[in-house]
Amino acid sequence: MDNNDNKQFTVVTTEKKKDKAHYNFGKSVLIPFFSGIIGAGIVVGTCFGVPTIKNKIIGETNNSSLKSDNTINMDTINTNLISLSDFSETGVSVANKVRPSIVGIKVEFSVNSIFYRNQSATAVAEGSGVIISSDGYILTNNHVISSSSSTSYYEVGKATKISVYLYGDETEYEAQIIGTDDQTDLAVIKIDKTDLQAAELGDSDTVQVGEFCMAVGNPLGMQSSVSSGIISALNRKVTDSEGKTYTLIQTDTAINSGNSGGALVNSKGQVIGINTLKILGDGVEGMGFAIPINSTKNIYEQLIQYNKVKRPYIGITAIEVDEETAKLNDIVVGIYVRSVEDFSPAQKADLRIGDVIIGVDGKEVKTMDELNEIKNSKNIGDTITLKVNRDGTEKDITVTLGEEK
Repeated sequence: MDNNDNKQFTVVTTEKKKDKAHYNFGKSVLIPFFSGIIGAGIVVGTCFGVPTIKNKIIGETNNSSLKSDNTINMDTINTNLISLSDFSETGVSVANKVRPSIVGIKVEFSVNSIFYRNQSATAVAEGSGVIISSDGYILTNNHVISSSSSTSYYEVGKATKISVYLYGDETEYEAQIIGTDDQTDLAVIKIDKTDLQAAELGDSDTVQVGEFCMAVGNPLGMQSSVSSGIISALNRKVTDSEGKTYTLIQTDTAINSGNSGGALVNSKGQVIGINTLKILGDGVEGMGFAIPINSTKNIYEQLIQYNKVKRPYIGITAIEVDEETAKLNDIVVGIYVRSVEDFSPAQKADLRIGDVIIGVDGKEVKTMDELNEIKNSKNIGDTITLKVNRDGTEKDITVTLGEEK
């Protein structure tokens, strides 16, 4: 049968043979084909006409998704299957909750000419802040309100005026600096106003990669702007242009100039981070970073209480020795003590210039970041045990941590 059919398809060079081919094709193919369709239709119709059989085949059907004339209601199906209404409602709710707790900050700096000391000008920078108490305390980035920027032509002095703008309020509120911390890039300022809406702080330790987040701030002076995205990564080690390394939350949420000091919030409208920086460059897109809110709490509490952060310190300056440097100088890999401060905990413990610190409290260390991480986990007055290599001999030195000046 197959061979004959193939011959009929190929021999269609004249009108007569074409007609004959159509006749044979209809007789041998079309009639059985349509007969099969009719038969299948009867079977399917019977099955779907009997509810018990229909339900076994496709399961229970929600009649509300069908119109009265048995045609499918596409609007209902689209709403059920591909609905963005919940996502949109989440974004609206979060924005409405958080924006009253985020402020715009404008800072005026004095700029002095290197060559002409009697000539000065004023520079203006903008950023954002998060209200952390109803009586006017605001958390922001240190780099928003402090600047050590300088070039061969000018130097930027301290802030001469800090203005704060509240959500939905055109009044300019002058702020005072309560405390700053260069190491964590955090600062607290205060305005003379009460009954403010403090932000609800979340738990950044429970944040998960992939969850919804929103940045709220003052990008490019456009106050109370929001942008949304997801958490891209956690515990990112990021080094800024000044060589400081931070452990941050990474997000693809749009963070632009002026967002610094603003809030990164979760789907509950809780602040989980303080937006601090983004990576710029050709081919770079959607790489912003925020300081986890949990790591800010002890900092801003101390800034409010003491106007500074009280940290334990050892009292040394040191350089890191890698394998190549160690071989060249016939010393071991570790942290080489370059100087010891007078009357410091290090001097009192007999730590000496030339010692190479290779361990702290039983843990091997090779970098200052590793040493500082352990040291900063302690309190003032605690002791730590440094393992040092002195002239080829290892020894333990116990240091009682003092207060950093």
